[in-house]
Amino acid sequence: MPRIALGIALLSLVSVAAPAKAHFVFVRITAAAEGGRGAEVYFSEFAAAGDPRYIDKMATGRYWLQTATTPFRPLDMQKLSDRLRGHVPTNGTLMIAGQLDYGVLTRPTPFLLRHYSKAVAGKPEELNRMAAKGTTLEVVATFENDRVLLTALLGGKPVPNAKFTWVDSDLSGDELKADALGRATFTPPGPGIFSIYTGHVDPTPGQHADAKYTEIREFATLSFQWPLSPTEPEPEAVKLFEDAIAKRAVWKDFPGFTAKIAGDVEDRPFAGTVAVAADGGVKLELEDDVLASWVQDQLESITMHRAASGRSGADRAKPVLRFADDHTEHPLGRLLVFEGGQFASSYRIKDGQIATVNRQLDGKNMTITVLDNVKNTEGFSLPHCYTVQYWDEPTGVLERTETAQDLWVRVGQWDLPKEHTVTTSSQNGYSVRSMKLSDHQLGERKTN
Repeated sequence: MPRIALGIALLSLVSVAAPAKAHFVFVRITAAAEGGRGAEVYFSEFAAAGDPRYIDKMATGRYWLQTATTPFRPLDMQKLSDRLRGHVPTNGTLMIAGQLDYGVLTRPTPFLLRHYSKAVAGKPEELNRMAAKGTTLEVVATFENDRVLLTALLGGKPVPNAKFTWVDSDLSGDELKADALGRATFTPPGPGIFSIYTGHVDPTPGQHADAKYTEIREFATLSFQWPLSPTEPEPEAVKLFEDAIAKRAVWKDFPGFTAKIAGDVEDRPFAGTVAVAADGGVKLELEDDVLASWVQDQLESITMHRAASGRSGADRAKPVLRFADDHTEHPLGRLLVFEGGQFASSYRIKDGQIATVNRQLDGKNMTITVLDNVKNTEGFSLPHCYTVQYWDEPTGVLERTETAQDLWVRVGQWDLPKEHTVTTSSQNGYSVRSMKLSDHQLGERKTN
């Protein structure tokens, strides 16, 4: 469905019987991805990409967050190019509510325009127990297995015969009419993100700031992803992930190796030896024990991604993955959510390779972004350059960014680490840590 010009949209907006193409204030709770999870606010036809000309006006609104275990509290929003964004908890059931007193418009007679917005995400049973925000106009939803029961509340009371309009991401939709008790039933036509709105006119005149008005026109919206708590894997998402995993270089029938190691950590040189076992275990001997922890951690990470990946499909649990949204043209690839994963993981796959890994670990949201891979002799991928960013999970504050560069050496039929350099930027400054491995000697290969 083609989008209409903004001027037409604004004219549509001032009518309570507005068509589905009108612009409203929508909130959307995003999937946990880069930097964690967010709540985004748009002035648009749907809960996505808003009109950048209204960001300053949008920022004057007030927004709140409620979880399954905590009451509403203020939620800070930051201005982006075409939307507002707030940081929310990475996991759990959430409700976001907002109120924007847009101001007095003079077309065709002066009226005060107000928007009330809401978005929900999480477990249906928890959302059904959560309190309404209590704004003047509000869309309240009760979620059942295959449908959503809608009620428009005005001053906390149901609105008989209220009209709702629902819109999906293709800007297709329809109208629903409530019964005499203010109840309407919405049956989502399939998976996706849905936005619902309703409107009301209060004929009470008044004054807002320095402008007088003859009536108040109010709109309330609700957005959510359906189904709320999917549990079944999406075969296409699983295949996309497994195909990308299969393209990574691994240490098949790995015999282990020993090597000399030397390097520099923030102008502190070190040297020693390392022995990597057939199962990827690392035994390190350094002249400087102070640096051993960092070197050990880096080597264990490198070997884990090569050796552990070599397990057969029979030894590995089948991943439960699904697409997080319908954004198929993201520059870094389609976002996949790993349901039930140990680290609340999500991934982006681009050109058949893993481009981004998002994890929650030890109170941090971590994002690995692959900048460059290289191909080995067999045509499988090895990491060459990637970044790792760490955010504080409760606040969303970026703590540090690391850039890693890896070089490999072919020994026999295995690609072994040759150089590993990490540069780190944080509020503490800039640091460089590097190590080189040489004189690689393969272990004895086991035979059956």
